Amino acid sequence: MSIPSILLNFVFRPPSSLFVTMMSVVGLASLMNAGYMEIKGKHMQYSKFLNVGLAKKKDDMKLSSRNGMLLVYTPAFLVALGSLLVFPDQYLRFVLVASALTTHFFKRVLEVLFLHKYSGYMPLESAILIPMSYTFSTTTMIYAQYLSRDIPEPSVDLKYVGIGLFVVGIIGNFYHHYILANLRKEGDKEYKIPRGGLFDLVICPHYMLEIIEYIGISCISQTLYAFVFTLGTALYLTGRSYATRKWYISKFGHMFPKDVKAIIPYVF
Repeated sequence: MSIPSILLNFVFRPPSSLFVTMMSVVGLASLMNAGYMEIKGKHMQYSKFLNVGLAKKKDDMKLSSRNGMLLVYTPAFLVALGSLLVFPDQYLRFVLVASALTTHFFKRVLEVLFLHKYSGYMPLESAILIPMSYTFSTTTMIYAQYLSRDIPEPSVDLKYVGIGLFVVGIIGNFYHHYILANLRKEGDKEYKIPRGGLFDLVICPHYMLEIIEYIGISCISQTLYAFVFTLGTALYLTGRSYATRKWYISKFGHMFPKDVKAIIPYVF
């Protein structure tokens, strides 16, 4: 895969890997399409969008929401952690990227176990497709980093900027997950309009901060695949945020503050 020479100041020259190239193209296309489908009302089936936009199927196999979300995050966590154990003597960027991904998914697992309150279920189809996406993307990002070990470093070093962005993103993401988790008491199934933190500006600050996390990981990595995956993730989460704001407006009507945007304060 050839890229403009000016970009090589910021990213590693892409390795000669058909697998990484294919995953870059397929992953970006899939995430872009998923984001577009969210905007069009055909949602990924979990959380508040369960059975929204699709015909309800009585015979669908289901998991409890907690077990479903554990299945979503655990395989990617094990892949990231396993890479640190299988390849213990790697260069600094590899260790930082694998550690950041391990931390990201371990935090998600802990939130599922101890923070979030669940009252519904997740279709088995979603509980298979979503972890496959996370696991394949995590594997590819780590593999692309491994292949870059003998390639000259980009002239502009972004890894310390990336560490800063990742820390800001993961702490901010947890804080807003904490706010969401405390909106409802155990057993309460009613949704409420979230308040506090950046919820006063956007309805999905946790998505915005997750994007910042991935921008941070991309800057640590400086592989083309990491940036491509982050772009795809940003497009999907933007579509999901747009759909979430639309859902809140439909549910709460005039009670929903109109100046609260979807994911970018004051803009969108």
